[in-house]
Amino acid sequence: MSTSPEAPTLKPFRLALVQLGQVTSDTKSNLAHARDMISKAASGQGSKKPDLVVLPECFNSPYGAKHFPVFAETIGYTPGQPYDVSKSESGSVKMLSEAAKEEGVWLIGGSIPERDATDSKKLYNTCTVYSPKGDLVALHRKLHLFDIDIPGKITFKESEILSAGTTMNMFDTDFARIGLGICYDVRFPELAMIAARRGCHAIIYPSAFNLTTGPLHWELLQRARAVDNQIFVSMCSPARDMSAEYHAWGHSMVVDPMATVLAEAGHEEEIIYVDIDPAVFHSARAGIPVTTQRRFDVYPDVSEAAA
Repeated sequence: MSTSPEAPTLKPFRLALVQLGQVTSDTKSNLAHARDMISKAASGQGSKKPDLVVLPECFNSPYGAKHFPVFAETIGYTPGQPYDVSKSESGSVKMLSEAAKEEGVWLIGGSIPERDATDSKKLYNTCTVYSPKGDLVALHRKLHLFDIDIPGKITFKESEILSAGTTMNMFDTDFARIGLGICYDVRFPELAMIAARRGCHAIIYPSAFNLTTGPLHWELLQRARAVDNQIFVSMCSPARDMSAEYHAWGHSMVVDPMATVLAEAGHEEEIIYVDIDPAVFHSARAGIPVTTQRRFDVYPDVSEAAA
C-alpha cells in the first residue's frame, strides 16, 4: 500500500486504457510495442493529455499457465522501502519506469508474471504502478487465482503454477486515491468494499476475461462494484487474438459511481480515454447516501478486520 492516512481530494483527471494487441512469445517485441502504445496514449492523440495510463493483464507475454514460468521476471520490491529501478532484474519494470518518466504520466503497468526474489519456486501475477517521476510506488499480486471449470466451455487453473498475493493495495496521486485488483479479483466484492472504505475514489483491474466469462459478467461485475461502493471502476483488457491460445474478451471499460458505462472499447487494439468528473462521485453519495447508512451495529464492517 502506498498511501497516507488522509486520502487526497478527488480532482478531475483523464484516464487512458490501452487495449494492447500483438502480444507474442518474443518479450523484447512485446515490451517495444507496449512502449509505443504508452507513448501514443500519453500523447492524447490530438486531445488532452491523460493523467493516468493503464495497460492490461499479462501484457508482456502470452497468457497461460505454461507460459508464466517461462516469462516470469524478478522484481524484488518491498513496500515502504526505496527501490532502485536502475538495478532491477526486471526488463518490464525498467521499461515501464522509463515510460512513465519520459511521458510524464502515472502508469499502471498491467500485470506480468513475477518470480519471488526470495523463493524462486513462487510465481505471481503482479501489477506495478509508477509515478510521473518513474518511481515504482505500488505493487499488487493477484489475490484470487483463476481456477474455474465450466464444462464444455473453459477450464483454467492458475493455482497449478501461481501463488496468490496476500495484501490489498492502493496508491495516492495528486488527483485521487486508486485501488488495485487483477481480473478475477473483481468477482470478490470485499476487495472493492475495503478499498472504498479506505478512501479510494476508483479501483482499476488489469484484466483478461475470455469469450465465455466476458459476455456473461464483464460489464455486470464492473457496474456492481461501482454502484455498491459509489466509486469509479475500470477493467483494462488485452485485445482479442483468435490465433492465440487464450482468447481475451476485450471491451476495456470505465464505469462511474452511478453504474453508468462511460466508455467501452471493442475487441481490437485501441486506446480509450475518459474524463473522470468528481461531481458524479459526490452527487451519487449525496443523493443515495449508502456510505452513511450502513448498519455496522447489525453486521460487521469488513474493512475493520482487513490487514
